[in-house]
Amino acid sequence: MTIEERKYPGELASPQQLHELAEEYRKAANLLLQQGRPGKPLTRAPFRLSAIHAIELYLTALLLHCGHNPNQVRKMQHDLSARTEHALAAGLRLRAKTATHLQSLSRNREYLVTRYGPELAATASQINRLTATLEEVAAKVKILMALPPKTPR
Repeated sequence: MTIEERKYPGELASPQQLHELAEEYRKAANLLLQQGRPGKPLTRAPFRLSAIHAIELYLTALLLHCGHNPNQVRKMQHDLSARTEHALAAGLRLRAKTATHLQSLSRNREYLVTRYGPELAATASQINRLTATLEEVAAKVKILMALPPKTPR
């Protein structure tokens, strides 16, 4: 098999499969949150990583559900700001605080900080804000995923 014939992991996944995966990461994040200890920011890193990844998966599932090209979505890499912009254009309605938080997650590179920057753990989003963002994205994407797909704008 040549490299050209190999599929990118997730390339053939349906929007529903990605939504189900996002749900599992959200559930895992909630379990990991219980393991964190006050005053010990590093103990929250596994929660943060799972929560941010779940948010990314929810937005990806929604974009695919709305007809976006999987290759174009993948080119966004871990840019939650770009995913959010496209999701909002596709009909996702988020509270202003949530939309702003998603932009700040990208701007502050929290995905990378969480994975590789233990010295920056204390500078990341507040746990309550990240939890609220995760839960709002999950709830609102679920509603839109139940509707017939829209075509991208």
